[in-house]
Amino acid sequence: MKEFLQKLVTEWWGIAAIAVVALVLWLLLSALFYRQFFKRFYDIAISGTVLLIISPILLLFILIGWIKMKGNPFFVQLRPGKKKRNGKERIFKLLKFRTMTNVCGEDGELLPDEQRVIKYGQWLRSTSVDELPSLINIFLGHLSIVGPRPQLVRDMTFMTEEQRKRHNVRPGLTGLAQVNGRNNITWEKKFEYDLEYIDGGISLLGDIKIIFKTVGKVLKRSDTVREGTVSDIDLGDYLLQEGKVGKEEYDKKQAEAKEILRSKA
Repeated sequence: MKEFLQKLVTEWWGIAAIAVVALVLWLLLSALFYRQFFKRFYDIAISGTVLLIISPILLLFILIGWIKMKGNPFFVQLRPGKKKRNGKERIFKLLKFRTMTNVCGEDGELLPDEQRVIKYGQWLRSTSVDELPSLINIFLGHLSIVGPRPQLVRDMTFMTEEQRKRHNVRPGLTGLAQVNGRNNITWEKKFEYDLEYIDGGISLLGDIKIIFKTVGKVLKRSDTVREGTVSDIDLGDYLLQEGKVGKEEYDKKQAEAKEILRSKA
């Protein structure tokens, strides 16, 4: 027995066997305790490693963005994240590369999206390169690699209590809705996919499948925006357009969103 154990740790076949057993145990533990521990562990490990590897590329895009956008290359926006213990959503700053300039009209207001998106910005969106700075959000714990996409604060105020259950988990860089139509599906369908992801049981295998499907979507550059639009329509505007909310309720919800943003400014 002593001789066998000695060979096990010195011979190549023994070391290989130990490595295989260790890998199997690791994967088994990852699957069993994925939601409780390993999901966050992999978020930190993967985002940190990728940030380290692509840091020279990020610096290059920062420089190009500074030139193309004539200023700050980053887009920073407050988004609702995972709910706190008091049941209210934690508001965090989402980081992305800017895809639109800040050109204003004669009235001092920003021009419509289609007039501010430049070719460089369109390329960033179509390739999803604009999402790369969000890896910092993942590393810091604001986001997960996979989860319901973080929507706007003004979208959150129009969500029903059932729909806001999507905030029971960390939002994600990609999610079930993103690999099933992304911006080419209705808001209602997006929320259905978000809740299906949560209620169906968050798992290691499920997240791996979503990641691989996301890579396919990115390579095909599909579903980046709703057909016929430059960017997706806000939830409140969609509900008003569809006659699902009245003007009075619409204004009330918009005011509520502005108050949340003002309190976090």
